[in-house]
Amino acid sequence: MKRYILTGAPGSGKSTILRRLAALGYATVEEAATAVIAARQAAGEAEPWTRPSFIDETVVVQRRRQVRTPVGGPDVQFFDRSPVCTHALSEFIGHPIPPVLTAEIERIARERIYDRHVFFVRNLGFVEPTAARRISFEDSLRFERLHEDTYRAFGFRLIDIPAGPLPGRVRKIRAAIGRLQAAGV
Repeated sequence: MKRYILTGAPGSGKSTILRRLAALGYATVEEAATAVIAARQAAGEAEPWTRPSFIDETVVVQRRRQVRTPVGGPDVQFFDRSPVCTHALSEFIGHPIPPVLTAEIERIARERIYDRHVFFVRNLGFVEPTAARRISFEDSLRFERLHEDTYRAFGFRLIDIPAGPLPGRVRKIRAAIGRLQAAGV
């Protein structure tokens, strides 16, 4: 089974793409940081990302979701973000990289959890604010560059998914999967 990561700027359409891939029968795993933020905000914490322990919590949820994802199902799984994204997030918000994150990145590399090809979903030219997404478009572009640099630094190969209508973005991902499978990569 191949596990692929969808990553990119906040508000780039990753979750929408993920939902469409799920509707097409692919196994999908939603973003962990958003789930942590939602749970903390529901408990009355306005900005949970300001705590350094937020990174630890996100890593724990990512690992749990990755481990619980069934292996015997579809040949391909898509993950909305990964611990590499969490590394970029930690840098972006100015938190030190915690040992649990370092250990998780080492584990996913050692165990080859994710395919080395990552779908990098480009920004749409704007960011729509949500309770969990409070970032300006300019900051989202900085975050996008940081993600790109972080994935490359960890040895991943980026497959660019440019802005555009959803069906075209999904077709591009499915075509890339077909090419990678045909090449035995």
